[in-house]
Amino acid sequence: MSEKLVEISKNVLVNCLGLRKGESFLVVADDVKKELAESLYEAGKLLGAEAMLVVMKERDKSGQEPPAPIALAMSRSDVVVCVTQHSLTHTQARKNAAAAGARLATMPGITEDMFLEGAIAADYVKVKALTEKYTDILSKGNSIKIEKGGYVLSFSINGREGIPSTGMYVNSGESGNLPSGEAYIAPIEGSAAGQILIDGSIAGIGQLESPVLLTIENGRIIKAEGEQSDKLLAILGEEDGRLLCEFGIGTNDKARITGVVLEDEKVYGTIHVAFGSNNTFGGTIAAGVHIDGVVTKPTVYIDDNVIIDNGELN
Repeated sequence: MSEKLVEISKNVLVNCLGLRKGESFLVVADDVKKELAESLYEAGKLLGAEAMLVVMKERDKSGQEPPAPIALAMSRSDVVVCVTQHSLTHTQARKNAAAAGARLATMPGITEDMFLEGAIAADYVKVKALTEKYTDILSKGNSIKIEKGGYVLSFSINGREGIPSTGMYVNSGESGNLPSGEAYIAPIEGSAAGQILIDGSIAGIGQLESPVLLTIENGRIIKAEGEQSDKLLAILGEEDGRLLCEFGIGTNDKARITGVVLEDEKVYGTIHVAFGSNNTFGGTIAAGVHIDGVVTKPTVYIDDNVIIDNGELN
């Protein structure tokens, strides 16, 4: 086991999750990410926590629930870190654990490179301030328009609350991704219309060599074009997985496009849209799947005000 990974893990647990001696600390892993999870488990022990590591088989897709005993353990722990191939962020298990008071970080698709070189090394005080600024803008907004490559997608966010994923979860019930840096919101279901060109990466597919063009009516994908379009639609399924469920803004200047959406969607000046479940963050869709697509250098309007101009945050 890498001593450097354990040391970085200790810093993450202290600075981002406020782990203290004697607290119950649960690491949830799958077979794919077990090795990285062990570094966090060892770090927790060295910090004096009551550390536990549970390993499950890999989920089929992001948004799929973990086994019931693991979900129960999550809700009974002080601090939880989920180190898995597919995301547990938008699951009822994560939501219930946070409601029970756990401080919780999800790390779907995390890689050793991301630990050593990428977004996890950001100045999270700076990331937190920028994330909270754009979360407030989202919360006060009524409508969003995205322009990219000559295509336009519009939808309503009226009455919805923006959510910050700051990378710092030190108070009871706080949760989000690590590495982090995004402000996101659940659009009004059925309100989206237009087209969006996804050119960065897609969860479950990776970094895109050529873009995917999505046509959306009444909040639902009705057409997908591009090399990876059939694979995307197969992951989303035929039902509510094709509904627009999230809009987010990346706020981490250390993040890179690597093909792992966990980091890609945090890249400063990018935006991402997701399809599937949003009932865990203010929406009404429970689809059993949640797939993000990252867009680079967009122009974004909120209530006719430009907040991102060709990838530059205003």
